[in-house]
Amino acid sequence: MNTFHISSIPPQGRVHFIGIGGISMSGLAKILMSRGYRISGSDTTATHITQNLQDFGMAIHADGHDAAYAVGADLVVYTAAVKSDNPELVKAAELNIPAIERATLLGALMREYTHSICIAGTHGKTTTTSMMAHVLMTAELDPTITNGGELDLIGGNIRVGGSGHFLTEACEYNNSFLQFFPTIAVITNVEFDHPDVFADFDDFKRSFTKFANIPGANGTVVVCGDDNDALDCVHDTAATVITYGMAESNDIYPKKLQYKSGYGTYSIQVGDTNTAVELNVPGAHNVLNSLACFAAGLTLGIDAETISRGIHSFSGVHRRFEKRGSVNGALIIDDYAHHPTEIRCTLESARAIADGSVTIIFQPHTYTRTYALLDDFADALRSADKVIVTDIYAAREKDNGTVHAKDLAEKIAGLGCNASYISTFEDIAKKAAADAMPGDMIITMGAGTVTNIAGMITE
Repeated sequence: MNTFHISSIPPQGRVHFIGIGGISMSGLAKILMSRGYRISGSDTTATHITQNLQDFGMAIHADGHDAAYAVGADLVVYTAAVKSDNPELVKAAELNIPAIERATLLGALMREYTHSICIAGTHGKTTTTSMMAHVLMTAELDPTITNGGELDLIGGNIRVGGSGHFLTEACEYNNSFLQFFPTIAVITNVEFDHPDVFADFDDFKRSFTKFANIPGANGTVVVCGDDNDALDCVHDTAATVITYGMAESNDIYPKKLQYKSGYGTYSIQVGDTNTAVELNVPGAHNVLNSLACFAAGLTLGIDAETISRGIHSFSGVHRRFEKRGSVNGALIIDDYAHHPTEIRCTLESARAIADGSVTIIFQPHTYTRTYALLDDFADALRSADKVIVTDIYAAREKDNGTVHAKDLAEKIAGLGCNASYISTFEDIAKKAAADAMPGDMIITMGAGTVTNIAGMITE
């Protein structure tokens, strides 16, 4: 139970963030600074995010963690990836400085808004949150927004608004979203992930069931009605449930759905009025994302025409099927997909656009996920014309020797796809550029550092 209140921080007090370079942590730091708090933070690596925070006037240490950085803070905020032996966390305990996890702070902020919209689900959170941001901005609701990706509309991943509307991506990892207080909870889909945290799929679903119960009788849960596992999670909620999906049995569904070069167009009926919708992002999964935004927008009282204009204005978020340039006439795409279902969706979009072959440069994300879903990863990637697998991105984990990127490359090759393992980014970039032909598409894919290869190929 999240019992922390923002009022616990003394006026003009200092809040110290451990891991401030994270996409969510940096956003929270900006929100608190806009409220008059002094901000400091540490991280292991200097990035454009830490530099931006420094330019914003924060005291940033991007050279690792040191106990001295926490001294003098009134509150310490840390990410789920921070271990209990972190020297700054240990020092905070020694000095009796309150320390809370990132999700606890985010949830406490939500309490202060009349309308808190939380976008959850195994897939599509960042894109749907970004699309919903366009809807809220088009409706001129002056929202506060925290997002898991960088969005050009708000100049990054954070927007500090002046109204009672709060929009955020809600991640299930480590049960973080159970610390939130949504009045509108959106569940895009429920498919097993994070085997390092959840014992099995039933355990995973129980977390989403708890999330669906948070809004209560005065709130709303928006759920994809085409996803039976997602529907299982909303059966017992006291909130009003609104379903969306392709099937006409849903409360919100598309009529006359068509695709033009992979981009969906449809009409949606609200009362006696039909409203035309035209997407600027490809794929059936983005049609579903737009329907979720429609359901949430209508719940907020936004008219259908304004919602449609907001959806149309959205042309993507960084690292989600993002066009990064070209080489030898081949288009370079960078994508965050790191789960088999997300890979299939990205490949579907690629096939609708590419004239030539599709090459995926894939960096598996975490050893536990790669090991648990190895066969499914291979099955998803086999649909590409060529696959290059590079070393697993460890993130919060350590290599215990149970799985290697070579194992995945061999499985894909065994399914009849042209697949290989290459360790260094330089060698991958050289090979991809040398093999590129006009009309081809090269996709750098994964939630880690694989994004750097996109720029290396174009160079």
